[in-house]
Amino acid sequence: MASVGREAAAQWERGGGANGLGFAGRYSPCSATMASSGEEMSSGSPGRASSDTEPPGPEPAATCAAQLDGAEDFEVLEEDEDDLSELPPLEDVGRARGPLREDAQSSEQGPGEAAEDPQEWLDVLGSGLLKKKTLVPGQGVESRPRKGQEVTVRLRATLEDGNVVEENPSLTFTLGDCDVLQALDLCVQLMEMGETALIMSDAKYCYGAQGRSPDIPPNAALTLEVELLEARDAPDLELLSGREKIGLANRKRERGNFYYQQADYVLAINSYDIALKVISSSSKVDFTPDEEAELLDVKVKCLNNLAASQLKLDHYEAALKSCNLVLEHQPGNIKALFRKGKVLAQQGEYREAIPILKAALKLEPSNKTIHAELSKLVKKHADQKTVETEMYRKMLGNPSASSAPVKCKDKLTWSIPWKWLFGATAIALGGVALSVVIAARN
Repeated sequence: MASVGREAAAQWERGGGANGLGFAGRYSPCSATMASSGEEMSSGSPGRASSDTEPPGPEPAATCAAQLDGAEDFEVLEEDEDDLSELPPLEDVGRARGPLREDAQSSEQGPGEAAEDPQEWLDVLGSGLLKKKTLVPGQGVESRPRKGQEVTVRLRATLEDGNVVEENPSLTFTLGDCDVLQALDLCVQLMEMGETALIMSDAKYCYGAQGRSPDIPPNAALTLEVELLEARDAPDLELLSGREKIGLANRKRERGNFYYQQADYVLAINSYDIALKVISSSSKVDFTPDEEAELLDVKVKCLNNLAASQLKLDHYEAALKSCNLVLEHQPGNIKALFRKGKVLAQQGEYREAIPILKAALKLEPSNKTIHAELSKLVKKHADQKTVETEMYRKMLGNPSASSAPVKCKDKLTWSIPWKWLFGATAIALGGVALSVVIAARN
């Protein structure tokens, strides 16, 4: 049976559980500034972020994944903009603790008093789309976990018809990093140690319009039963070995890929930013040359996918910066060249974009996507030059020569000599008259 915590479970297995890589540092919470840089992606679902053999999901997710860095065919890059109207607003993530203030006042009375009415629903975001109810009280509000900590929960998720789609007795993730479903990440921040809670979430904070094939249909609401088992500080990034840092960065990148496939580009950017911070963090451990090379490869993938996400949000300057960072490391990176050309084209810089796309096409002459984009830009550049020429003519008061009849040109050509001839004749006659007057006086 598929599990909602499958992503964390996969992380857990690869990292060796609590003593391995089932963690993420205190780098950047979900509510951090998320529209900064740009990076690459790989396919996979949220519960299966680390699986490269995941069966393809719905059609939209597959086309989105094709734009990511990995083994996908570069020719299937999409150009259509996705509808962002249904994406969870950024402030939803940042306001996770909003309702906590009111709830905390009653919780501060102590665990014993909180048990008097454990069946009250808490509207976490104030929209009715995400609600939490305490089933078994915890150890008090002071035992609540903090963002950046590594938490372990028991999870059971069901659809509205009662079918169980997730069951994980020990799911570990970094709180606030959006490593798991938003519904889970937001509500665990409001739980007390030892508490068991019921969470009712709209699809918006679970698997969204894409769903998760084959067990979670599109736009499916989920009910989560969660028990908070443990919370501890995340490991120090400076003490991670090369393999641990690579594994952690890859998991953050893969989580960004999931959000990209869900058309949630804001959270995708956040995950790539976290992965980049992991890679660029200082280290007290020596890495082998192979580990250094692999870290650079992950960095390039993150930056490429970050640029793709930023393009989706029309953050052109940020996307251009991400592409340039890739090209600093790999001047012949085709995807970075292609996206840089697209960014410049979106900014109307056709003269600069065309040579960049030509360079990409030279590296991969059979790429149909680059061919199509380059042809489109060449035509736009020609149209732009025509418009500019006409504008300059109008500014100088010189109408287009093509609009003037040819016979008018001929007329103008002959009229100039006749005027000069008439003037010369008048001057000559005046000279003769003056000579006659002078002679008469003499």
